[in-house]
Amino acid sequence: MNLMYILFIIAGIIALVLFYFIFSYLALWLQALVSGAKVGLINIIFMRFRKVPPKLIVESKIMAVKAGIEIPTDDLESHFLAGGNVSRVVQSLIAADKANIDLAFNRAVAIDLAGRNVLEAVQMSVNPKVIETPLVAAMAKDGIQLKAISRVTVRANIDRLVGGAGEETILARVGEGIVTTIGSAITHKEVLENPDSISKTVLKKGLDAGTAYEILSIDIADVDVGKNIGAELETDRAEADKKIAQAKAEEKRAMAFAQEQEMKARVQEMRAKVVEAEAQVPLAMAEAFRSGNMGIMDYYRMQNISADTKMRDQIATPESDSDPKL
Repeated sequence: MNLMYILFIIAGIIALVLFYFIFSYLALWLQALVSGAKVGLINIIFMRFRKVPPKLIVESKIMAVKAGIEIPTDDLESHFLAGGNVSRVVQSLIAADKANIDLAFNRAVAIDLAGRNVLEAVQMSVNPKVIETPLVAAMAKDGIQLKAISRVTVRANIDRLVGGAGEETILARVGEGIVTTIGSAITHKEVLENPDSISKTVLKKGLDAGTAYEILSIDIADVDVGKNIGAELETDRAEADKKIAQAKAEEKRAMAFAQEQEMKARVQEMRAKVVEAEAQVPLAMAEAFRSGNMGIMDYYRMQNISADTKMRDQIATPESDSDPKL
């Protein structure tokens, strides 16, 4: 009895599970049938074995049929197995159809598999997006810095979404155009008087080439005057020239000081030679006495002349003007 009871419970559980799955499949099949979407019951059952969610495929199919778009069920399954977002692709196709935008299923699938939000792209084609650039600083030819902020209105280009550059490229190109336009201005006053000249110049460059967007307009939101870069550069240059001149003057002073020390050394050298020569005088006199070429009266006469010369030098030269070093 216990075995029969257990088998009965197991059979009941299996029956409930089968009923649940069969009922869910039947519910999906009836939902597709009454909605006009042609999805076979066997196909719905086999979706489970192909690891495809039947509810997602059936609801996406019904949504497309109700919008008047015919998409084969196998294509929806293939896109899901490829890792795509089935519901978003179907929604984008419906939005494009209502907005009279030419968007084929294969292109929508390619955009989705490329990692872009195809639904957002369609919405951006209908409702353009405004991108604000960061603060861009540039210097006019008169040396005055200007800081500008612009707002770029872009619309998604469905044909270039696959392989096209993104918003970062648009911002970089617009920033480059602003810098070029301000830099080519003769004075900063020209830019302040006509800020729309920046927009016109930048728009002529065709900055949206190769991007996934189409630039509709570029509006300058704000232009502020920054630093006087030219004056700062001149000041820095003058300061650098001043330091160079000081370095050269210091070099000349050092050379003059070295030359002065060299001349002092030569003076001392000459004095040493004079002292050496004077030391030879007594020896010469002694030799003259021994040889009889000089007498005692000659010696006294020479001493008197030397004393008289020293006295005359002391009288002619005041003590304050005399060099103590000498």
